[in-house]
Amino acid sequence: MTKLEKELVDKFGGRLRTRVNGVLIRENAILMIKHKMAENRYFWNVPGGGMKYGTSVEENLIREFKEETGLDIKVHNFICAHEFLEPPLHAIELFFMVEQVGGILQKGSDPELDKGKQLITEIGYLKLENLNLIENKEKHPVFWGIKSLNDVRKWNGYFNFENNSIK
Repeated sequence: MTKLEKELVDKFGGRLRTRVNGVLIRENAILMIKHKMAENRYFWNVPGGGMKYGTSVEENLIREFKEETGLDIKVHNFICAHEFLEPPLHAIELFFMVEQVGGILQKGSDPELDKGKQLITEIGYLKLENLNLIENKEKHPVFWGIKSLNDVRKWNGYFNFENNSIK
């Protein structure tokens, strides 16, 4: 385990986390963030992050979007839940459609991490053909094999994509 991986496990492992994620589609492209997870290992996902106790899903998603992207959003409909379970990490992730209502797109940061240990390396709108060029191991499982960005709008239900290492 690399030093970065150990820090992530220490920060986020050994407990159940609830995460909120916002799907922002504009001009037939989806807003994605590239995170550095370890040396030469990256992970693409939509903006989002952990819930803070005492604040609503909507408040958390608005905060996370602003921190990571500089954008102000309006939260629309719930589209799906995904369970990530690879001990010591365990998260329930809630995905919502969102709409930009202000702000300017810029690479943000994660205030939970020290300034020199930020994970966000890139941010931008990806067309489906570019998203599909990213290897599955480097993008969130909900984006594996989608054929159209309309697929995202039709998600409905609970997904775990057989990622549970405890059987």
